[in-house]
Amino acid sequence: MSKLIECIPNFSEGQNEATINGLVKIAQSVAGVTLLDHSSDKSHNRSVFTLVGDEVGIQEAAFQLVKYASEQIDMTKQHGEHPRMGATDVVPFVPVKDATLAECVEISKKVAKRINDELNIPIFLYEESAANPSRVNLAKVRKGQFEGMPEKLLEEEWAPDFGARKIHPTAGVTAVGARMPLVAFNVNLDTSDISIANKIAKIVRGSGGGFKYCKGIGVMLEDRNIAQVSMNMVNFEGTPLYRAFETIRFEAKRYGVNIIGSEVIGLTPAKALIDCAEYYLQIEEFDYQKQILENHLLS
Repeated sequence: MSKLIECIPNFSEGQNEATINGLVKIAQSVAGVTLLDHSSDKSHNRSVFTLVGDEVGIQEAAFQLVKYASEQIDMTKQHGEHPRMGATDVVPFVPVKDATLAECVEISKKVAKRINDELNIPIFLYEESAANPSRVNLAKVRKGQFEGMPEKLLEEEWAPDFGARKIHPTAGVTAVGARMPLVAFNVNLDTSDISIANKIAKIVRGSGGGFKYCKGIGVMLEDRNIAQVSMNMVNFEGTPLYRAFETIRFEAKRYGVNIIGSEVIGLTPAKALIDCAEYYLQIEEFDYQKQILENHLLS
C-alpha cells in the first residue's frame, strides 16, 4: 500500500451503541482500509471515525458507512449539542502518504456523486472541493442545520452540488470535501452558563476576529453540566493549540470561570502536541525530529 488517504467521517449518533458498533464493523470490513480510531460523545450526540486506506478502499469504506448511517439514523428524531445537517454530517478526505490534495478533491467528488446517485442524499462540496468560495467554510454550509435545510436548499445560492433541492427525509444532507489535517480540540469550563462559552468561542474563532485558523462554537455537555469551547484548528502551526488555550483561559477569567480540562478528538499530528510541550516547558532550541526518541529511530 503506497498511496495513503485518510477519511474522517462524522456521524450524528453518539448515544446508540448498536448503531455505533455497526459503523465500526463496516469500517473494519473493507479491504485496503484500517480503522485507526473512533470516538463518540453522548452530549454532542456525534461520533468521529478515522480511517486510512488506499484510493479504492477508502472510497468504498466512506460510501458504505454513509449508506449504513442513512439506514440507522433518523434525523427527525436526532438531537444533540453539536451542529449537524445529516445522518453522516461531513466526510473529509485528507492526503497522508504519496497522495496530493488535488487527488483527494477528485476522490471527494466521486464519492459525493455516488452517495447522491445511489442513496439520494443531496451533497454539498466544501473546503478544497468547494465549487465556489461561499462553500469553503463548513459552518456556512451547515448553517440552518437539519431543520432549516428544506428552506435553505430552495435559496438561489444553495442548490446542492449533487442532487435535487430536497433533503433526504431522514438522512438529511451531507458535506463531502478534501482538506489538510486539522486538530479537533475542545476546552472545558467550570461553568454551566453556555453563554460564556459562546462569547469566548466568538473571540477565538477567525470569523469573529480571532485566530485565522480556528473555528469555534460553545456547546453544553449535559452529562457533566459544564460548558465547552469546541474548536477545529485547521492549521495548528498557524494557530497553535496552546495559543487558543491560553486565550480561552484569559477570557474566561473576566467571568470568574476557570478551565478544568481539554480534549483532543480523534487522531492528531504529533507536532501539534509537541509544540505545546515545547511552549509550556520553555524548551530552548528543541529539535523534535532528532530529540524525540521515536522520531529519531524512524528517521
